[in-house]
Amino acid sequence: MMYFIYILYSPSADKYYVGHTDNPERRFISHNTSNRITYTSKYRPWKMVALFQCSEERGKALMIERFIKKQKSRSLIMSLVTNEKQDGMLAHLVRVPHERD
Repeated sequence: MMYFIYILYSPSADKYYVGHTDNPERRFISHNTSNRITYTSKYRPWKMVALFQCSEERGKALMIERFIKKQKSRSLIMSLVTNEKQDGMLAHLVRVPHERD
């Protein structure tokens, strides 16, 4: 099973959200339709702006998600969205363009 890092964008709130999943399509639909009150439910609708193949290990995907969130850097997220070359922990991410919205 492959895990992915994804980035969602809310045009109405001008906010980004980073997450990980083993099923990007299901997770994207869930963010836009779930009845649960969550961070993402407040800023619907979301667009998937980036999707990266990450690892077969969930722990590694979670570590990368947390690393990105811990940076609290919109410029880092923008560099991922625009597919700028990454180094360090993010260097091995592989963009999956055909899965984008």
